[in-house]
Amino acid sequence: MEGKILYISGEESAEQIKLRADRLNVNKDNLLFLAETDIDHIESQIEKIEPEFVIIDSIQTVYSDEITSAAGSVSQVREITARIMKICKQKGITTIIIGHVTKDGTIAGPRVLEHMVDTVLYLEGERYFSYRILRGVKNRFGSTNEIGMFEMENEGLIEILDPSSILISDKENVNNSGTVVIVSMEGTRPLLVELQALVTQSFFGMPRRNAIGIDYNRLTLLAAVLEKKSRVSLGNQDIYLNVVSGIKINEPAIDLGICVATVSSLKNIAIDPKTVVIGEVGLTGEVRNVNLIDKRLREAEKLGYKKCIIPESNKKYLKESYKLDIIGVKNVNEAIRALGLA
Repeated sequence: MEGKILYISGEESAEQIKLRADRLNVNKDNLLFLAETDIDHIESQIEKIEPEFVIIDSIQTVYSDEITSAAGSVSQVREITARIMKICKQKGITTIIIGHVTKDGTIAGPRVLEHMVDTVLYLEGERYFSYRILRGVKNRFGSTNEIGMFEMENEGLIEILDPSSILISDKENVNNSGTVVIVSMEGTRPLLVELQALVTQSFFGMPRRNAIGIDYNRLTLLAAVLEKKSRVSLGNQDIYLNVVSGIKINEPAIDLGICVATVSSLKNIAIDPKTVVIGEVGLTGEVRNVNLIDKRLREAEKLGYKKCIIPESNKKYLKESYKLDIIGVKNVNEAIRALGLA
């Protein structure tokens, strides 16, 4: 970017930052570095340099002598953030304040930081996967209904322009039971994601339910729906569910995919790899409509899928025609029959 950039680090020295910048081939022509944790010194340097862009890494390390509590406390974070916002807004300086997060993914220490700033962005990712998702959770100047997906490579984070193509495996010549492709909406961006279910006989008194990437309680609820409404015997079966690629999905439109993947694994019958399943499942076994169905179908069509199972209530009001065999279902049993799992 044009103009001077001031990078303020309270955790690493100039030598450490330089090693990383050299490895990432960062253009250092307009990049200035300051290793400092005293807010008074930071303010004076911002006023002296007048940069176009400021990065503070991290807010929990910066302190003010006027506050007696330790750095990172509620009072310190509130005071430091207020002073940074004041000087940067007066001078029209774009500023990024980096905050630590806990293992649960929430911001470490006081949440007052989120309330004070204009925009909150979370960079999410799993330790053993190279993918990172940049998700907006607050924006005073626009919508938060968008995400960015990146891959960590030697030269840093590289944007993934077509996330769906990497979130599903190549199953052209593979015919595995318990696998299904669903379409999840991340903001307004549709992502095709692969779900895998493994159902196996339990040899203990209490069958296990294990979910990676979705809410565990959602899995147990849908297993109960299959038991009651679809006569699928799961009382003596362990159920393991995994969202491929390590991302987490919270939206209810994946319910039907979870149900059919579970039945597919139980009966050892594979689902056509060119089929996509979309739908929310209620407690009575009905398949409820989902939002943004046209965007989901366009994404599936773009990636070459041939068949799509969707709620009947969505099929009635489709606005466009698609090169897909679209099957509307009213309940879980109809979806199971449509996929040849009955």
